[in-house]
Amino acid sequence: MPLSSPRRSALSEQVIAALRAQIASGEWPVGTRIPTEPELVEQLGVARNTVREAVRALAHNGLLDIRQGSGTYVVATSELAGVMQRRFAAADPRDFAELRVALESTAARLAAQRRTDKDLRLLEQALGRRESAWKAGDAESFVLADATFHLAVVAASHNTVITEVYADLGEVLRDWLREDIGEMSPQNDLDHHALLRAIVERDPETAANEAGGIPYMCRPALLGEGDRAEREARAAAQSGRAGQAGRSGQAGEAARAPQAERG
Repeated sequence: MPLSSPRRSALSEQVIAALRAQIASGEWPVGTRIPTEPELVEQLGVARNTVREAVRALAHNGLLDIRQGSGTYVVATSELAGVMQRRFAAADPRDFAELRVALESTAARLAAQRRTDKDLRLLEQALGRRESAWKAGDAESFVLADATFHLAVVAASHNTVITEVYADLGEVLRDWLREDIGEMSPQNDLDHHALLRAIVERDPETAANEAGGIPYMCRPALLGEGDRAEREARAAAQSGRAGQAGRSGQAGEAARAPQAERG
């Protein structure tokens, strides 16, 4: 729909807001190329210079990456996500694993208590795309699908603050996953069905333990871990401690759970 045409600065802000909305809504996912400049001019009904100014502003804020000869790509879902990616790109892998445990185990516990039927459908779809990408050997599609599944688990917690913080760390997580993939063989895939099953069955303890163990199974070389069996034992111990720490806040959770779409 063409935008209204007030003074130029206000129009530029409208275009920036329109492009940002496409990114934030997921219409233009991270990693995808946005429409070309002529296409945006036609879609928005504004001048080429206005579109160019808006794209450059979003690139400056870290949401877009302008690649000469290739196009403009989405690299973050918000200004804060771009800042997070730059700030933590070189973070110690163990520190990031511990952050993932803290966020994901807490969110999974809440998801098992609060999830709706719609949440379950989204989780099942995301897990299906993850498995398909792994079987196809498509590394980048797997990264996006795996990150989407974990974000769907967090979103099912229905805790807006946790979800937004986790989403803003999305590009850091995707970079982490890209470094971790290695050989895409059946024995190297980390099965996430137990996590989904715990959420389906409303089992908060198991959900928290499953989610909290996954980060410690990743990046074994950088985390300084041993073989898979050792990592599994360490993951179980770490996620168990995370689950114990989270139990103190459980009183009254049933009263807070959404009442719609109970499964």
